[in-house]
Amino acid sequence: MNCVRLILLVSLAAAALASDVKIIANSSVNAASISVNELKGIYLATSQTLEGSHVEPVLEKGGPAHEAFLREYLGKTDAALQIYYRSLVFTGKGSMPKTLAGDAEVVAHVAKTKGAIGYVSSAADTAGVKTLEVK
Repeated sequence: MNCVRLILLVSLAAAALASDVKIIANSSVNAASISVNELKGIYLATSQTLEGSHVEPVLEKGGPAHEAFLREYLGKTDAALQIYYRSLVFTGKGSMPKTLAGDAEVVAHVAKTKGAIGYVSSAADTAGVKTLEVK
């Protein structure tokens, strides 16, 4: 019985962390939802499309939403992600994504940029963008 309780607690904790972040996209993106693997592929530059739409990821510079996103969806620290992106740039296999100061800047950029996808805190005002359900 203790094992069942532990599994339930771990599941609830993971759901609580994931709910601290909303995944948002420009209205030009066809998808209404995204899997964790698709999200990882987009942010690690192994995929540039989502349901036929070209997508470009946007990062936040730091903060709780950024840390939760990295931990829950990419399994990386900020330092590890920066090293990863630098290696892509150095080898000519990719470029650094646009990095913005906070939720309001991310929402504004995603709203006006075709194909943009980003993340914000769950409390952020996301008027003008679509929120993608993470499967």
